[in-house]
Amino acid sequence: MKVLNLRCAEDHGFEGWFASEDEFIAQTQSAAIACPLCGSTSIRRMPSAPRLNVARHAAPEADAAHGSANTTPTTTTMTLQSQWLRAVRHVMSSTEDVGDRFAEEARRIHYGEVEERGIRGRATSEDAEALREEGIAVMALPLPDALKGPIQ
Repeated sequence: MKVLNLRCAEDHGFEGWFASEDEFIAQTQSAAIACPLCGSTSIRRMPSAPRLNVARHAAPEADAAHGSANTTPTTTTMTLQSQWLRAVRHVMSSTEDVGDRFAEEARRIHYGEVEERGIRGRATSEDAEALREEGIAVMALPLPDALKGPIQ
């Protein structure tokens, strides 16, 4: 199993697991790999250092004692991406997908015609603005194609 550091055209970093180098190349050429944040299939492999399991008992404790943080911009970006993905997955798992009926269903909930529940779906910008004018709170949440399927 090969674990590779990947980056999309929008500069989002993520990890990919492949059976072999040939499998990575085949999936890249067939655009089967998509960025989990934006859905871009323009993917490139990033250099990565081998991971060595070397015991370093003194260094981490010393850093913790002095309150130093070894946070790099890449680590911060990966943390933010991970938090965003976690939030999106939470929204998707705790709401009902009503598809193109979003505006209609939001109105039915708002006016008490059906039981209140969390919904998500698709609406035009005009429909979203009309809902806001009626006092119905809506929020756009662009989703990459990778997250539109079953949640794993």
